[in-house]
Parts: sequence; C-alpha cells; structure tokens
Amino acid sequence: MIEPTLALQTAIRARLIGKQEVTDLVPAEDIRSGSTRPDNKPCIIMSDGNTALHGHDYSSQRTAWVYLDLHIWTLDAGQDAAKEIAGAVTAALDKRNLAIEGGYCDHFRVTASRFPRDPNPAYGHGVLSVEALIRWIV
Repeated sequence: MIEPTLALQTAIRARLIGKQEVTDLVPAEDIRSGSTRPDNKPCIIMSDGNTALHGHDYSSQRTAWVYLDLHIWTLDAGQDAAKEIAGAVTAALDKRNLAIEGGYCDHFRVTASRFPRDPNPAYGHGVLSVEALIRWIV
C-alpha cells in the first residue's frame, strides 16, 4: 500500500470524480492535492494531511488514523458557491467507507466544515475536515 495520506487522497478523489453532483460544480481535473488556490475556476484541493500510526492490528496488519482537509475555492462566485460545493462533497463522502488501494478503510467521516473569508473578496473558501482509520497488510 502507498503511504496512508496518499491512499486516502486517492480514494477521496476517486469518489468525488465519480459523483456527477460534484463534477457538475467542479471539473474533475480541478479536484486534486496541493497547496495553492485556483486562478480562475472552482477547485477542490486536498491538504497534505497527517497520519497517526496506531500500531499493529492482529499479527500482520498496520493501522493508522489519517486526517486531512479539503479546501474548496471559488472565484467571482462568493461564499454561497463554496457552501454549495461543500454540500455536494459532504453528500458524496457520506457512505463512511472508501475503497483504499492495497488496504481497508474501517472508518471514514467528514468531521467539520468551515468557511473562512479570504482577504481577496473575489474568492470563496470552504474547508472540510475528514478522518479515516486505515488498515493494511505489511
């Protein structure tokens, strides 16, 4: 399995680009990991995240809690557009489990949403925090 935060980012992206309700608001190519806001369109950017290794489960499995934020950016559409995208993303991720390549997601949920104001009023910004318990065989 790849590093747990990368595995979670990959699984979240796969879920989001597979949901028409999300891609109607944000093009699939603009749902990605990274650290910058977009220049001219709506975008969902997943943070690098944090991993808390939880140790061995059973005899040959590793477990880890993974936490990351999804930043939702809009341009010239305001906070309401960011909130609409956040709602679609939350609904798409609401199943509580994700397909993790090379492992298993035993727990997944969106834990918080925030909508901070950007210093540039042309940008709308939302942040969704997620957590997952991931298990894989070593």
